[in-house]
This record gives sequence, C-alpha cells and structure tokens, in this order.
Amino acid sequence: MIENSRSEAYAASGVDITAGYRAVELMKAHIARTNVPGVVSGIGGFGGLFELDLTGINKPVLVSGTDGVGTKLKLAFLADRHDTVGVDCVAMCVNDVICCGAKPLFFLDYIACGKNIPERIADIVKGVCDGCVQSGAALIGGETAEMPGFYPEDEYDLAGYCTGVVDKDKIIDNKKMRPGDVVIALPSSGVHSNGFSLVRRVFDVEHADIKSPVPELSGKSILETLLTPTKIYVKPILKLLESVDVRGISHITGGGFYENIPRSVPDGLGVVIREANVKVLPIFDLIEKRGNISRRDMFNTFNMGVGMDVIVPADQADEALHILKDCGEDAYVVGVVEESGSKICLI
Repeated sequence: MIENSRSEAYAASGVDITAGYRAVELMKAHIARTNVPGVVSGIGGFGGLFELDLTGINKPVLVSGTDGVGTKLKLAFLADRHDTVGVDCVAMCVNDVICCGAKPLFFLDYIACGKNIPERIADIVKGVCDGCVQSGAALIGGETAEMPGFYPEDEYDLAGYCTGVVDKDKIIDNKKMRPGDVVIALPSSGVHSNGFSLVRRVFDVEHADIKSPVPELSGKSILETLLTPTKIYVKPILKLLESVDVRGISHITGGGFYENIPRSVPDGLGVVIREANVKVLPIFDLIEKRGNISRRDMFNTFNMGVGMDVIVPADQADEALHILKDCGEDAYVVGVVEESGSKICLI
C-alpha cells in the first residue's frame, strides 16, 4: 500500500482508494500465474510492458481484440460468485484473435464497480488469470474504477483487451477456401457469454427459482449451467495450425451461426450445415422450449453447442479431428463448403 495515501474527503463521497490498494495486493498471486516470457513490467505502473519475441516470424502482424461479459454478469450477482466471469472476459477476446491465426500475447482488464470490495475484485481477477493461463497470455495491466452513484454497490462491469501476433504469410483470411472443404465443429461449454438478455427473460432469473436441480440439465441448476465459463480454444487451434491447412475459423458468439460463420467465408462460396449433425446441448433445448423460440432464432442467437468451427481441406479432415481430439476437443464434422450465393445454409 502507498504510504499516507488516503483522502477523507474522497472516502466521504464513496470512494475508498485504500480498498483499491488492498485489492491489488490480493490479486498479485493470481497475476503471477500468468507470467510468460516477454513480460517486462510488474503490476502497478502506468503501462504494461511486453518484449516481443519475433523468433520464426518474418512479417509480424499484431492482432487485437476487445470485449466484455455483458449481462451474464447479472447471473454472477445473483449467485454471488465472481471467480468465473473473468474467464468469459478473456475468452471473448482471445477466441476472436485466434480466428486470424494469432497467438495471444498479453491481456488487460477493466473493472468498474459501485463499491470496491477487495475480496470480490480479487475473485474477478482470479477468473481473468485463469483465462489467461488457459490461453497462454499474460495479464500485464488493468484498471479498477470505483464509481459510486453510477453503479449499484453490489454490481460491476467487466471488459478486457488482448493483443496477439501472427506472421503475415500465415494469417487465416479465407483466400484458400475451396468448394469441398470440410467444416469441423468444436463443442461449446454452454451458452458462453452471448444472448443473456434473452436468456434472462426466458428464465425470469430475477424472480423464478433457478437454483434448484433441473432434470433436463442432468440435475444441475439453471444458474449453475448458465454460469459455466466460455471455453477457450487457443491452444487446440494453435496445435492444429502446426500441421493442417486451416482455411477459415469462426468464433460463434452473438448472432449465432447465421452471423458468425459467414464472416469467415469468401464471396461465391457458402457453408452448408446439416442441422441434424449439430450436437445441441440440453440448455439450448430448454431455452427453446421455455421461451417458445423458433429454431431459426435459436441458431441466429446462440452457439447451440458449437463454440468455434474450423474449415479445412477434405483430405486433411481426419488429421484435423485427430489433433483436436488429442487436445481434448470432441470435434466432429458438421458441414461442407459449396459454391453458393448464400454464405450460410442450414438444412
């Protein structure tokens, strides 16, 4: 803690700067777990420093991504559990960056809260650090802003930013995609971090019982199921890129299949997915049933059990599946690329 740094006047307005110092002390052990080669600075300076190792990279291109957790945070407030949403925050950024083939290097977080409760802030950062460890990125900085009167005391917002690097000649940009290429699905861990405004309405989370076991969810509660952190795909994808000619990657987030898959497909080609091939998770069946939502709207809002897809040449599909399964991913073929005026077709 910085000696003699306390403002009675600021504290009277609702901001306790000493709580911020206490939160930093509590999070230091978690942050240390994320250190990777290249980290130059410690926490507490005015900027995070990272030394870029360009060994084996001829034309380095930096790739950046930023995102937040959205209204999924409302579920964390209801559960009074704050050590998982940080994983979501990291995942939403690094899963985007890996779609270009970029290896995440470092991450920064931003927490805005109504009241700085050091233990809660440390729990949030623990989750961020868990996500950083899963993706191989270092947490090199962040900001906690105490904003009384702007946020309720028991609420906060969480956002993050990451930077990765890729060799320009290895950027995944769909230019090599051809008819006959195969679409491989990587399963999601659940709803991930998108569509929660609809989810909250469907389950009436502020008023209904969402903490009791539900048979359709194998005895888990709705709350527990919804709080399952977003899966991070960085390490399996990096391993896949070592051996397979990956021609397109889509991170299935808000907008579901219909919005995200076309982003990785060039004009003149389209992805045809057989809906029956998609291994839909039980939570989506429950959302569809309870909300009386059309199947198309479900696929246009949620990941439906597919958090990411990769497109590879047909003659490398078996090798890709083998590599992904060795990395713990229960990957499977879900579609094919065809000549088409429509970039996505579910049949």
